[in-house]
Amino acid sequence: MTVAQFPVVTKSLPGAAEPNTVEVVRPGMLTTVQDWPGRVGYWHIGVPPSGPMDDLSFRLGNRAVGNDEGAAGLECTLAGPALRFTAATWVCVTGAPTDVTVDGIRVPQWRTVRVPAGGMLDVGAVRGPGMRCYVLIGGGIALPEYLGSAATFTLGRFGGSTGGALRAGEALPLGPHHGRVVAAVPMDEQPVLARRWELAVTEGPHGAPEFFTRADFDTVVGTDYEVHFNSDRTGVRLIGPKPEWARTDGGEAGLHPSNIHDTPYSVGALDFTGDTPILLGPDGPSLGGFVCPVTVVAADRWKLGQLSPGDSVRFVLVRGDRAASIRELGTARRAAWPTVLSTGGDGDDGVLRRADVEDETAVTYRRAGDDGVLVEYGAMTLDLGLRARVHVLHQHLLAARVRGVTELTPGIRSLQIRVDPHVLPVPALLALLAEAEARLPASDQLVVPSRVVHLPLSWDDPSTREAITRYMHGVRADAPWCPWNIEFIRRMNGLDTVSDVYDTVFGAEYLVLGLGDVYLGAPVATPTDPRHRLVTTKYNPARTWTPENAVGIGGAYLCVYGMEGPGGYQFVGRTTQVWNHRAAATSALPPGVDRAASDTGTPWLLRYFDRIRWYPVEADELLDLRAEFAAGNARVRAEDGEFRLADYRKFLAGNAESIEVFRARQAEAFAAERNSWRSAGELTF
Repeated sequence: MTVAQFPVVTKSLPGAAEPNTVEVVRPGMLTTVQDWPGRVGYWHIGVPPSGPMDDLSFRLGNRAVGNDEGAAGLECTLAGPALRFTAATWVCVTGAPTDVTVDGIRVPQWRTVRVPAGGMLDVGAVRGPGMRCYVLIGGGIALPEYLGSAATFTLGRFGGSTGGALRAGEALPLGPHHGRVVAAVPMDEQPVLARRWELAVTEGPHGAPEFFTRADFDTVVGTDYEVHFNSDRTGVRLIGPKPEWARTDGGEAGLHPSNIHDTPYSVGALDFTGDTPILLGPDGPSLGGFVCPVTVVAADRWKLGQLSPGDSVRFVLVRGDRAASIRELGTARRAAWPTVLSTGGDGDDGVLRRADVEDETAVTYRRAGDDGVLVEYGAMTLDLGLRARVHVLHQHLLAARVRGVTELTPGIRSLQIRVDPHVLPVPALLALLAEAEARLPASDQLVVPSRVVHLPLSWDDPSTREAITRYMHGVRADAPWCPWNIEFIRRMNGLDTVSDVYDTVFGAEYLVLGLGDVYLGAPVATPTDPRHRLVTTKYNPARTWTPENAVGIGGAYLCVYGMEGPGGYQFVGRTTQVWNHRAAATSALPPGVDRAASDTGTPWLLRYFDRIRWYPVEADELLDLRAEFAAGNARVRAEDGEFRLADYRKFLAGNAESIEVFRARQAEAFAAERNSWRSAGELTF
């Protein structure tokens, strides 16, 4: 039965002209305001889309009450809220099974119900299967947008009414309701919830045989994984077999074979952080240094929102061009099927095409789900010439304003291009990219604006020491980098003392290659001088807590954590904010546009190709500086300049001998550490 076959209940309500608000009597366990598709266009500076984790239940409920599919509503995790309405209002509760009452009288889910003026809607605990239920309200929740969306990103402290979960006593304004209400969401459109899930996935971007062995990949798609209790909107952690790996290590990207040069992620990617698989959620990171062998197709990502601890998950390969469309809400979405019907994947290991471009540089086009392509240049090495090529392609696509492109996100040697397949199918995108390569200017002529930005650094800050202690107590105490990350960095790089680590970091000039490495404009940067490039590996498993604006090194890269959250870089200290919550940020930008808070009022501080130089401050002094930044009273000293790739290459040639001496010593220490890990069984931890 289709929605059109349901009788129209009403087009308007008595008293519709009166202001309508919803009072939060009880907020529930974790209830947030979300809209769909969320905050699109900011992946490149570390702002995730957020939005409903189960978009299907959310959009179906909105349609039932006569709203636009994306109108703001409520997502409830584990237990729902109690809400009092000031005017008569239509609502629909969807998602995981729960008890719903209106003024104490039980009402069914998936049906529209009218709450009278002054009435109370009470949504109880989720009984399961499933993890989240949704409350959709006629007219939608009418809140100011932040970066083009009202979706709540709790880790970033923005969106919704307060930047966090609902609070008792607050009032949510509702928009005018003019839509056509239907009786219920049709049974054949309601998603099937289960304890054992099958997820449709595509191969890639990083699979066998380059990163995983064939046996590893067969295990990934032939194993029932278990959902770990430590899962949330950032990602669903899974329990399963450890890979054997096709590589011994990640080279300059890190000691563990899961480590790669930082690359853009896809929502729904199966991210191996070390040996731990995590399905990246709608609040997950946009950039990181771990491999992802498969990616959940867009139409199946709703299932991530309903995966509960203890559930089992099986990945089923499908062809990218045969995946259901995320635009669909009816039977074509296939959500009512308990299994994924498929004859197999594309059989190409996620590699769509390979070619040679400028200076015989190899380019690999990798599948990033059914709605994206990851363009990678050159070999798995740290080469600023490859980042220059990425920049040239990025700028070309921005200028072309290609219809159907929704996100452009640069990595170290890669550019992720997300598309609406209905407007720009992936094969058409590949043809467009081949044509673009023939038109791109030579990257060795790259000249870009490059400010020198001076930032304070509290060396070995107490907050980072606390994070290490928490890790040792809550995750593992026997890690090679515990109890002191800086000593581990010294050992891995063959330096004599930790003072040498200090001198190297403060003597370096760090070139910003990416933003949003760990959310909210957080830079991933590397020293321009290779003799300052300290190489480390990342935590395995990752930390569950990192202080906001901690500074760490992973592989050959340094990053500043934009906010509290998980992380894996080895700490050296802490700095001031790189994201200004006080900046005006209500208007959307074209996908991939890079602007900075200092000259446009946008929240992020840094730009691509900025050069960071650190100056030392004491821990107490940093706290004062952070308070000044938060109050909007502090300014960062920045000097205009430019980065010329040709001049940089001349610098490398002129210092080749001393650079090689440094690298040889570093490689010897790196090899010794790897052998120590192998002897201790660390590489199979």
